[in-house]
Amino acid sequence: MEIEKKKFRKMFPRLAEELKGEENKTAITSVRSDVQTGEKASSKKFASYMPDVIDFIRRCDNEEQVEEIISYMERRKEISREYAKKLRKQLKEKGVRSFGSKKEEGYYLKQDPL
Repeated sequence: MEIEKKKFRKMFPRLAEELKGEENKTAITSVRSDVQTGEKASSKKFASYMPDVIDFIRRCDNEEQVEEIISYMERRKEISREYAKKLRKQLKEKGVRSFGSKKEEGYYLKQDPL
C-alpha cells in the first residue's frame, strides 16, 4: 500500500515524527547463520518485552522515587493524566509495595537466564 508522505504525516503525526528521528533506530550487531543458535537466542522470555510504569515503580525504594517515575512518564505522555492520578492515589493509600514486590538488580536475568 502506497501513501503520500504528506497524507501520512497528517494521518499519523507522531509516527511520522518517530520515523524521521534518529533516536529509535536499532543497530544489527550480529547475524547468525546457525538456525538452532538463532532460535535459542530469539526465544528468550523477555526478548521483545517493554517495561511499563509498574515495572519501573517496582524498582523504587520509597514514595519520592515512585512520584518521580510517575511524573516523568506523565510528562513524556507515556501514561495519561488519569492513569497517573490513579497511581498516585494507590501510592498514597496503599504504599510503594502495593504495586508488587521489589525488582532487584538482575531481576530479568534471574527470570530468564542465558
